[in-house]
Amino acid sequence: MSDDQQPPKENPKSGRRETEAERLDRKWEDLLQELRVMQTGAQLLAGFLLTLPFQDKFDTLDDFQTGVYLGLVLLATLTTALIMGPVAIHRRLSGRHVKERLVASAHVLVWGVLTAIALLVTGIVMFIFDMVVDLTWASIAAGAMALVLVTLLVVLPHRLMRQEDLSAP
Repeated sequence: MSDDQQPPKENPKSGRRETEAERLDRKWEDLLQELRVMQTGAQLLAGFLLTLPFQDKFDTLDDFQTGVYLGLVLLATLTTALIMGPVAIHRRLSGRHVKERLVASAHVLVWGVLTAIALLVTGIVMFIFDMVVDLTWASIAAGAMALVLVTLLVVLPHRLMRQEDLSAP
């Protein structure tokens, strides 16, 4: 009897009654939804960066600011590539009954996307503060933004997992 034909068993951790195939389908749909949200954010950030060379003040960038800007453009394109990864993998592997590998690969790529977007947001804060105020304030603002992002993306999920582990019977 295949996994699809077996009656669903309740997962003791989630309390869901689903087959392994149903679980993988649900996880894949969750990953796609997360990627859709991140794609919109990444597109907005990349669009913002791509408009900057057409601004009058862009000609006044010093070498450091130019380097930061070009680094941010590369990071924005890397983020876009990472977002496209799971879709490309799915297109190539669709119908080959390897959804578990697809979900695992997409999960890793989503963490890469989150990391790239966090670096991109932090870098944009630094770039803008450096342009508007100075490098000292840019460093402070970027450091504060990095702290917020690490707290939200790393510390908070870790604490929530620990609380779940502690509350488990």
